[in-house]
Amino acid sequence: MKLVDGEETVLVVTGSTPAALTKDRSVAEWLRDEVDHRGGGATYRRALIITDERYFGTPTFHSHPVIAIGGPGTNGVTGFLAQALPMVLAREERSFVQMGSDRNGRQAVLWGMDAASTRSAAEVFVLEGLLDALLGRIWTAGSTPLA
Repeated sequence: MKLVDGEETVLVVTGSTPAALTKDRSVAEWLRDEVDHRGGGATYRRALIITDERYFGTPTFHSHPVIAIGGPGTNGVTGFLAQALPMVLAREERSFVQMGSDRNGRQAVLWGMDAASTRSAAEVFVLEGLLDALLGRIWTAGSTPLA
């Protein structure tokens, strides 16, 4: 049975170091729950939490929509994507959100100068509608419109 879909299942990627997993896992879980809620129970409109090592080690994941959590020093996917994604939000030079803004933009990076700043970036991403904008781009190609 197919459990994920490369077009609709969002990968929430954390760093794989013990420190990154400890500090960013709760943010990843909260974000996963927010994505799942917005998916309305549709089979593939959900999020899956993985580590950067798993992402890089699984080539099929490279076509999935991605939200990377944690700074470039702790999450290799953040380091990779941050080079290409535009900055859409910077708060007090501590919390940052980068994401594609065009129809093809299916990635976002949420990070900060420390764990609290990373959490703040994730909160702003959700509360200011950036998650909804990202999911709108990802899920409009599917058969069921974003609710």
